Amino acid sequence: MLIDTHVHLNAEQYDEDLEEVIQRARDNGVDRMFVVGFDTPTVERAMELIDQYDFLYAIIGWHPVDAIDCTEERLNWIEELAQHPKVIGIGETGLDYHWDKSPKDVQQDLLRKQIALAKRVNLPIIIHNREATQDCVDILLEEHAEEVGGIMHSFSASPEIADVVINKLDFYVSLGGPVTFKNAKQPKEVAEHVPFDRLLVETDAPFLSPHPYRGKRNEPARVTLVAEKIAELKGVSYEEVCRQTTENAERLFKLS
Repeated sequence: MLIDTHVHLNAEQYDEDLEEVIQRARDNGVDRMFVVGFDTPTVERAMELIDQYDFLYAIIGWHPVDAIDCTEERLNWIEELAQHPKVIGIGETGLDYHWDKSPKDVQQDLLRKQIALAKRVNLPIIIHNREATQDCVDILLEEHAEEVGGIMHSFSASPEIADVVINKLDFYVSLGGPVTFKNAKQPKEVAEHVPFDRLLVETDAPFLSPHPYRGKRNEPARVTLVAEKIAELKGVSYEEVCRQTTENAERLFKLS
């Protein structure tokens, strides 16, 4: 029993074989998947999928890379869709300074707006952070994101930053494929360091496929490889990682 807390089954990479991808996940014990929509087409597709499959849930928001394209009308639309009982979070939002499509100030403004939106609908917020850790954490603190809590998705910062987001923001830390990469020292340190009751697992599929599939299209069945690596790093059983991370996800998202 595992939950993939961040997957993009709404991506075009699954247009040809979505049923098979979902079945492989289920066959591998991944009994629930949280589908993340981050722009108009992917949000629309996420909403379709959660009505089609009872074990899929949606997280919807606007990605920082495309912040420049987000209008007030789109934010109002996301807020309306968030009333759906199977929409369980807002995001992924955050900051991404790697790509230069959206200016930093535009990204920061949109992050603040989505934190406010999350508070209005009383849902946790899912944060994407790339090369923007300090600004990301500062804004979350300034905007009191701890009022709703959330996830630092595909966490790539230090154990010290993990302490800040857990203790000051009441957030969870989610790890994916990079924790399995041979030379990825920091994600392994984070896996060992983060309290077990604050850890989540994800794939971010179709991206960030774990070893030994690195560079290939990822899929939710491979969250098992992430859980296996965390079990090894923490010195616990695979079954214990499944149980604890599932319990953590259910607690954060108020699922039974």
